[in-house]
Amino acid sequence: MGTMAGHLGGAVVAGYFIGEQRPNLDEEVYQGIEGDLDRVISGESLFGAKMKKNPGITDTELFKAFPKEKSDESLIDGIAEALDKNIGQARQSGHNVIFASIAIRALKEHPELATPSVTEGIRKLIAGFNNAHPGSGFYGKKKGRITGDKITLPDDDAIPLFKEMEGMAIAVLDEIIQQDPKMRRQGYGGLVHVNNHASAITDLVQYGYPELLPKALKSFHQHLRLWKNLPNVAAELDPLPQSKYNPHTAEFWTSGKVRYDSALLTHRVKTMYGFEELVEVVEDEEKRKKAYGMLRYMM
Repeated sequence: MGTMAGHLGGAVVAGYFIGEQRPNLDEEVYQGIEGDLDRVISGESLFGAKMKKNPGITDTELFKAFPKEKSDESLIDGIAEALDKNIGQARQSGHNVIFASIAIRALKEHPELATPSVTEGIRKLIAGFNNAHPGSGFYGKKKGRITGDKITLPDDDAIPLFKEMEGMAIAVLDEIIQQDPKMRRQGYGGLVHVNNHASAITDLVQYGYPELLPKALKSFHQHLRLWKNLPNVAAELDPLPQSKYNPHTAEFWTSGKVRYDSALLTHRVKTMYGFEELVEVVEDEEKRKKAYGMLRYMM
């Protein structure tokens, strides 16, 4: 199915993590999340089988249980080793880092699932990004979409290379806080993927792979610069849409206005999860609250 089929499993595992992050949310929130994930598993996502004509494989089949095997926690290192080969450059809006990080956390917390078949499958998925470009951006109707490897970035965009995780996390929260409906960039996964990419880096360090941090910060810097240097296309694509409510509230899920017609089906839950991981790195409580207030723009 290709590397983008990783969206499906990534979304479902992220939904599991939200239950751990926020165990006291209204029941309607959990029901809404489960509804998203049921749709993912049943094949409503834009990813998986819909991306390529692949008769004989369905999205639902991807969730079948593996044959029972003896687990070996040391096999998790193979996922990090695969990621180390492609993490130095931005790859497909950070999906290599996002998918690897979610898998590593899941297996570190549930080592009984770290079997040869599971870990080798994830390792192959991550290796599939080795030659991937950074993603693509929309540069207006005249130029259309262009992949990031064909873009020359300016020398004076004043976006520093981050030296540690908190600086990266603060930069992302600042972007979330500064969202404006009149400013719309289209591409490189949008601010959703900037958020998810950065949060994945924080989890890689937390779950045992700090040696990946220098390369990870370099590739994230490239991703952020590509996104920040996109033109404002609000006049061509309409202003930035927003939700009235934040997704951790029952009102969001019961409003009847939850969107299912876009890639949000696999990204909404991952973004909720990723945002929670990211704010944990930032000590400024006021900044955290302001960013949470603007999370609805990414829904």
